Amino acid sequence: MKILLVFLFIAPLAFSPRAEKDHSSFDSAASPETKSRFAMLDDVRILANGLLQLGHGLKDFVHKTKGQMNDIFQKLYIFDRSFYELSLQTSEIKEEEEQLRQTTARLQINNEEIKNLSQEMNSKIEDLILNKIQLQEKVWGLEDKVTKLAIIQPSNQETKEISSLKAFVEQQDNHIKQLLKTVEDQHVQLDRQHNQILELEDKLNHIELQELTDNSFLGEHTEPEAIPSPVHNATHRADGAIPDCTALYTSGTRSSGVYTIKPNGSEAFDVYCEMKAGTSWTVIQKRVDGSLDFNQTWDAYTNGFGDLNEEFWLGLNKIYSITKQGDYILRIELQDWRDNKRYIEYAFSLGGPQTRYTLQLSRISGSIPNALPEQTQLRFSTADHDRDGKNDFNCPENYLGGWWHSECEETNLNGKYVAPRSRGRLDRSKGLYWKPRKGRYYLLKSTQIMIHPTDLGSFD
Repeated sequence: MKILLVFLFIAPLAFSPRAEKDHSSFDSAASPETKSRFAMLDDVRILANGLLQLGHGLKDFVHKTKGQMNDIFQKLYIFDRSFYELSLQTSEIKEEEEQLRQTTARLQINNEEIKNLSQEMNSKIEDLILNKIQLQEKVWGLEDKVTKLAIIQPSNQETKEISSLKAFVEQQDNHIKQLLKTVEDQHVQLDRQHNQILELEDKLNHIELQELTDNSFLGEHTEPEAIPSPVHNATHRADGAIPDCTALYTSGTRSSGVYTIKPNGSEAFDVYCEMKAGTSWTVIQKRVDGSLDFNQTWDAYTNGFGDLNEEFWLGLNKIYSITKQGDYILRIELQDWRDNKRYIEYAFSLGGPQTRYTLQLSRISGSIPNALPEQTQLRFSTADHDRDGKNDFNCPENYLGGWWHSECEETNLNGKYVAPRSRGRLDRSKGLYWKPRKGRYYLLKSTQIMIHPTDLGSFD
């Protein structure tokens, strides 16, 4: 507005340059003061012309800015509409999931009621069958009497009694047949209800497995599958003092299974040897299906627990007796609920009982981000044996299972086994997972921890 007012003020002066020039030719003998005034008018004209060009430029800039703002408003409108449509779809999915849950709950209640009714009917049928047996025994007794009196004409009273008993037995038989038919119909209905429940559970499983997509190993580098060796469940007694599974492989053994080893300076004990990648690893932990509770005491983690052919923890004393023989590699193999497999390997050192089995790690290689602190003294602790003293929050008690804790948000491969149907943030935080410091939780289906010496010559 100010620019427009200046332009209106200067415009009359800018449109009369020729008249002033003609006047100056006739008034060439004017005073120097008059010439100076004309020179100032020329400057004003130049300034007015510049302001005019500036006004045109500002006008073009305003038009361009308005066009850009219209484009932005149009894009914002499209974004708002898309967001609104996504919100509607999300609400519909949530409503459908809630309806499925309510339907499943109702079907389960109906199933329980039908089961109770079926039990009552079965009890009544058993009573009727017992009555039938008793009646049949009476009928047989009467038939014997009739046979004995076949040559004697029975009285009218006896004939009526026999007829009434036969009619009663036939009535009871018909009643029992009706009850059996009712029971069969109830069983058919139960089977139908059961199939509906299974279909709803499959839908719920599908929804929950979609939620687990973000907690899978998708996008990570896949570990190449190793060629499995034959597995033998029997315990093998090796000749001589075999220090670990790698030495057993060097001696000629090529089958995975349970073997007896005797580390230097230790008693003999059984271990599971995994033959793979041209050598053998000593397995110290294995989880496959959650059949074993890993929320154990300090003594259990010290001595070991579980079945070496299924799920187990070898024991801190046994692990230490093996690793104190030389330098070892720690290999952790993980599998998520989409059956993707990853691994990671560390150089490590393990302290003895006097240090609470302190663990120190240094990553070597792997196909998944690191989730355990490196170059840090990690002390093993359980719910009944946590004396770290750094804070009042007991990690094993609140997150279940013994582990080398330094902070309670770290990975815990001995935590509670959580299947995809288990819901709720609390259960998952206590579950079996791999959690990098800067990353998401990888909810796991199976784990296996193994050790392997770096220098085979130390056993010669």
